[in-house]
Amino acid sequence: MANMPISEMHLPPHLAHLLAARRLDTAKDVLSLPEVELMSVLDSGLPTARAAVAHVSEAACPPCQTALALLEERVRLGGGGRLATTLCGLDEALGGGIPLGKLTEVVGPSGIGKTQFCLKLSLLAALPEYYGGLDGRVVYIDTESKFSSRRMIEIGQKSFPQIFRQEGLAQKMAGRILVMRPTSLADFTKSLEQMKVTLLQHEVKLLIVDSMAALTSLENEKATSGFRQHPLRWALSFLKSIAELSRIPVVVTNQVRSQSNDDGYHFSFEVDRKDGNNCAERFDSHLIAALGIQWAHATTVRLVFESHSGHRFIKVAKSPMSPAVAFPFVVESSGITLLSDEGIDVTGPEITSIRCEGQNILAR
Repeated sequence: MANMPISEMHLPPHLAHLLAARRLDTAKDVLSLPEVELMSVLDSGLPTARAAVAHVSEAACPPCQTALALLEERVRLGGGGRLATTLCGLDEALGGGIPLGKLTEVVGPSGIGKTQFCLKLSLLAALPEYYGGLDGRVVYIDTESKFSSRRMIEIGQKSFPQIFRQEGLAQKMAGRILVMRPTSLADFTKSLEQMKVTLLQHEVKLLIVDSMAALTSLENEKATSGFRQHPLRWALSFLKSIAELSRIPVVVTNQVRSQSNDDGYHFSFEVDRKDGNNCAERFDSHLIAALGIQWAHATTVRLVFESHSGHRFIKVAKSPMSPAVAFPFVVESSGITLLSDEGIDVTGPEITSIRCEGQNILAR
């Protein structure tokens, strides 16, 4: 809750005005300052500085809840507050769907179906509640220019033909999705700073970032690893705070990279820059999620999209609601369809591994 705005803390009026006048806008701005420095910034004595820290700490820290209170809240929200994916087996494994107020990561090689999954989620969030949607707007941050309104409408027409036959509904659904296309990590950071206002003004019910790895790959060409990780950590913290404060699902796609010793940041979408088929074969041998351990630990749910044994799979690699389980799927005109709602148990190293069979998927 470090990025919780001071304006939403309901502080005593005199303290709220004082902090605003000194441009201390978030909990982090106040709590990261030593007492002496805070006294200097506020131009006040020690009691005022300590009062500010106490009030901000109380407002920003999540209150303690009993297990019974959490269970009652889940019942009140109807299944814990989730966005159903309409993939029955996956929804059951996730306790109803993509959790609200949490960060969900979708990771896999390029071309395997991550964007198709995100397009369907966008459509579902925009649908009226009586059709199973969230009846809200969607902010779709498209860093790779892969978002397609035409494809999303096609998914809607094939998935919900009875709904999309209604005149003007397809246009209405498309009009609820706000697409942003930052070209750098700096632009992305600036977009996030403006996001709070957008969420409040437009009744946003879903935030998608597709994908973070593309932005960090560009920054890698300009900076060292240490410089790159600082804005990435800030973006991660801000995305988590948006999810928690706004109680909406935040879905972020992530690419995979090679574990090769001589190419520590070799992303799947960069394969075509290398030297032919031999490189693709090397790349497929050792795949791990990009963005590192810190990013992996920060996500509540990790869905791995992978390919092996002649099929594509959605693997629930990390979830507080489910053991590791995988579902075979295909991509059709209606979007992603599970071949079976019976999940396949995943154990041992297979839980964290990411498999990509050959170079067929990467070539699409």
